[in-house]
Amino acid sequence: MFYRIVTLAGGIVLVALLFSLIWLFCRKFLAHHGVAEDLSDRAMVLATWTFAGVSLGLVFAVVGAFILGPWAFYRTLRSQGVAVSDGAAIWWGFGIVSSALAITVTAFAAFLFAVGAI
Repeated sequence: MFYRIVTLAGGIVLVALLFSLIWLFCRKFLAHHGVAEDLSDRAMVLATWTFAGVSLGLVFAVVGAFILGPWAFYRTLRSQGVAVSDGAAIWWGFGIVSSALAITVTAFAAFLFAVGAI
């Protein structure tokens, strides 16, 4: 029973870590491209939709996260009017998703090692 609680708590922390990383990277992206007005709110909208795309992609197949995440980033970015080309927006989205997932997977492996699963 204790391991179930630890696993549930660890899963919640990892999901929060993934969203936090996506939000942080989206905020840095917007700041890098000169967005100063409502930066936190715009980063939250961009991160929420990107996270939704990644989550949906992870449910269907792990590879789907690398397709739906950048696509959601691109579509949300287009609605915010940031001056970035379409190709650059997709590659930035792919980089943000890849970086956030890589850090989260590393934390997940560390968690599994800590509880003795690997």
